[in-house]
Amino acid sequence: MADKLEDVKPTRMELLRIRKRQMLAENGHELLSEKKDALINEFFKVVDKRKELRDELEEVLERSYETLMDAEMIMGRRDISSIADGAEPLGGIAIESDNIMGVTVPELKPVIDEEKIYGYVDTSVKLDEAVESFQEALEVSLQLAEVEGKLNKLADEIEKAKRRVNALEYIYIPKLEATIKYIERQIEERERENFVRRKKIKAMMEEEQ
Repeated sequence: MADKLEDVKPTRMELLRIRKRQMLAENGHELLSEKKDALINEFFKVVDKRKELRDELEEVLERSYETLMDAEMIMGRRDISSIADGAEPLGGIAIESDNIMGVTVPELKPVIDEEKIYGYVDTSVKLDEAVESFQEALEVSLQLAEVEGKLNKLADEIEKAKRRVNALEYIYIPKLEATIKYIERQIEERERENFVRRKKIKAMMEEEQ
């Protein structure tokens, strides 16, 4: 640290420049700390949402399987399997994005063609209910996956913010403060030397008179 400080020009212009950098660093530290705290608050909100979706998914899946078992009892497992084998594949997943405090997070939506879920008309109402229930389970699963993605993104951003805050707080700002003190000491020492020199010159001139 001392070697690096000695490379700094101990002038008033340099002192003003370093003080300006210190002010900007302190403002940046404050803004980053606020962002970090806000991201942490958002993170825990999403954690609560994840728990809510997990509970909902467990409930929907339980209901879905119970309804499917009822449909099997009415129609028979062979007919259910036949209908499942003939069902058209789902349309896929639409991936979009959202923005949370400057953090891009994923949004997942199922693409489902209702007419292609299965191609039989003469089916049990219970099978229709099971299909709707499993469709709901799919939507909740995607919401849960979306939330997990948000948590990962927010956790990464929180970690980045923490590193930047710590770097400013424990490395960059203290270094600027040490540099300011060094320059101030150098200026004060130089001013004392100049004062002593002027005093000696004055004394010498008075002796010559």
